Amino acid sequence: MRKSELIAAESVACLNKALCHLKDIWEEIGIPEDQRLERTNVVKNHVKSLLDMMIAEEESLRKRLTTSIEKCQNDLSKLCLELQLPPFQEDRSGTMLQQEKDLRTHLEVMLKEKNERMQALKVLTEQDQDLCDLLCFQPFSISADSVPSLDELEHFRQHISSLTAEKEQRRKEFVTLKKRIILCMDDLDHLPETSFEKDVVCEDEDNFCLSKENLDSLKVLLHQLESRKAENERVCGSYREKIHELWERLQTPQEERDAMCEHMTLSKQRNMEALQAEVERLEELKLKNIQNVTEAIRNEIAVFWDKCFYSTDQRQAFVPYYEEDFSEELLSLHDAEILRLKQYYEDHKDLFEGVHKWEESWRLFLELEEKAKDPTRFTNRGGNLLKEEKQRADLVKGLPKLEKKLKAEIEQWEHEQNREFLVNGQKFMQFVTDQWETYRLEKEREKQERQLKKSKQTEEDMVYGTVIRTPTKRRVLGNTTPCKARKLNATSSTGTSNSTIRSVFGGTVCHSPIKRPPISAGKLGNVKTPGHGNPPHQGLLERNKENICHLTGGVAEMMKVPASPQRNFSINCVAGTYSEFQRDLSKSSKSKHVPEILNSAIIQL
Repeated sequence: MRKSELIAAESVACLNKALCHLKDIWEEIGIPEDQRLERTNVVKNHVKSLLDMMIAEEESLRKRLTTSIEKCQNDLSKLCLELQLPPFQEDRSGTMLQQEKDLRTHLEVMLKEKNERMQALKVLTEQDQDLCDLLCFQPFSISADSVPSLDELEHFRQHISSLTAEKEQRRKEFVTLKKRIILCMDDLDHLPETSFEKDVVCEDEDNFCLSKENLDSLKVLLHQLESRKAENERVCGSYREKIHELWERLQTPQEERDAMCEHMTLSKQRNMEALQAEVERLEELKLKNIQNVTEAIRNEIAVFWDKCFYSTDQRQAFVPYYEEDFSEELLSLHDAEILRLKQYYEDHKDLFEGVHKWEESWRLFLELEEKAKDPTRFTNRGGNLLKEEKQRADLVKGLPKLEKKLKAEIEQWEHEQNREFLVNGQKFMQFVTDQWETYRLEKEREKQERQLKKSKQTEEDMVYGTVIRTPTKRRVLGNTTPCKARKLNATSSTGTSNSTIRSVFGGTVCHSPIKRPPISAGKLGNVKTPGHGNPPHQGLLERNKENICHLTGGVAEMMKVPASPQRNFSINCVAGTYSEFQRDLSKSSKSKHVPEILNSAIIQL
């Protein structure tokens, strides 16, 4: 049994006990029955009214609960629609109080979420409005009265983030453009004139409208200012070039040049005006010094003639260069000619530099060829011989490659220009061919001279004897031991004066034994006479020319070389290139002509 039921039973028992007690009192007092009945009705009515009042109050409570439940249910239905949530599923298994409490709690939660969404929408709407005003964009399309969904709020936040990023990007671009515009205005000495220029330069950066149109206008303004600045720099550059040219022609003192030092670097409006005034002043001085200026221009023309490889006919074609009647007209002709030459040189600069490079390489090649004829270079111990040979080998390989490259470039240029590319009045490749042909003829002439000289020397040696020059080495401190000479003939000690070998100035003189042949001459059966045998081998003659005989001691001993009237050879210390010396030395081991002479030279070494 419930406690409430027990309490109700106790209430009934209390009421019965109270009625019994009233009955006892009434009997003790002696109240008549009719009054007892009346009094009992009064008690009944009083208890009944009290209970009715209590019942009415409880009924009112139940009615209020029912009304609250209905109201909460209606509000929850509306909120679910506004918040775009599914309908609330209430638990009907509980009592009215529990049901009302659950509905009221859930309603409070949903109302809080609604308020939060509306507050977020308000904040986002304000941010969107500020960004749209700054960027001149349309506001985000969303209702400010209805409750936004979570997806709509997220999309709105992403839109705000994109606008914020666009704002930062445009602000950065605006700041960059503004700095460049201010620098250009400063370089041009330009003050803001229009309202837009004043807004850009003077207005606060945070208040400037960062619309696409304004940024485009900024770019247009910057382009205009930079164009004016570039034009000023171009004009100032031409003024400076003209001023330098006139300074050199007029031989202006350094003090006057230093006075223009500031204007020769900057390109502001005032600098351009100062440069223009200086040009006008120098032009007036030029007219007063026409002869000196004309001669200075002629020197420049001569320099560019050399750079452009002009031939004599091409130089003489400019007749005013040789006139002596100086006038403004003559000066103008020279100015036009120097401008034309400069332009011509710039148009063909790569080709001219290539030709100049070839000429320098060719000149160095000829110098190395000339050094190769000097026999003293073999005594150099600084490594120059190896360097020269390596440099010469590089030139031998590089010159044909450079000529091939220049030939291709010249052919392309002639095809594009539809005219010939001339160097010193002739085609470059013809010029190169002529240089190689001249080199070849010179080498042939030198070869013939050497052969002629060798022939004469051979004839003289056969008639007068052989002179062997042996260069001495550096003396070594201490005692030196003279070399012992090898005896080639057993009868040399008892020979006549023609077979005597004397040491003269560090060399050995061998007289030709034509008048008196030695006793051992008859033993040389394999030696043929010049008239009936083969002539001396060319390689042997070259070896005789290139062999260098050094003595290890301080004094050269006497050496006797057997000779016969049939043959006599000269061993001279005359060397060609190192490569020829090495080649001929290697051939000596294979040669079969007169080994006694070569062996005697080897013994001396």
